[in-house]
Amino acid sequence: MQHDAAIGLWHEAGLVVPRNDPRADLERALAGPASAVLAAADGDSLLAAAIVGHDGHRGWVYYLAVAPAARQRGLGRAMMDACERWLADRGVPKLNLMVRAGNEPALGFYEALGYEGDEVVVMSRRLR
Repeated sequence: MQHDAAIGLWHEAGLVVPRNDPRADLERALAGPASAVLAAADGDSLLAAAIVGHDGHRGWVYYLAVAPAARQRGLGRAMMDACERWLADRGVPKLNLMVRAGNEPALGFYEALGYEGDEVVVMSRRLR
């Protein structure tokens, strides 16, 4: 998988915000023992990509995107299935994901796959 193609797909899908560096995130995922970048391609065309990783208990999916021309073909569901299998193969019992507030299409997609909201508040602090 070409890094630039994945990063371009993530930008095209609106997943990259100014405070995130998708190249650094991708390289960290590829270098880490508890993370991976999964992709679906047709020849040289990248159709979908996602980062999956875990802390031993909770798995996380980031940057799940499907190319606009390849949507409505089940690739998003297939990518989530692949992420879930990747985590299950490593004995990770739970998958979490975060969806930005207001992203109703993404919420609807994950709800259709059986995901539910948790009674949690996500807090963060920038370390740079």
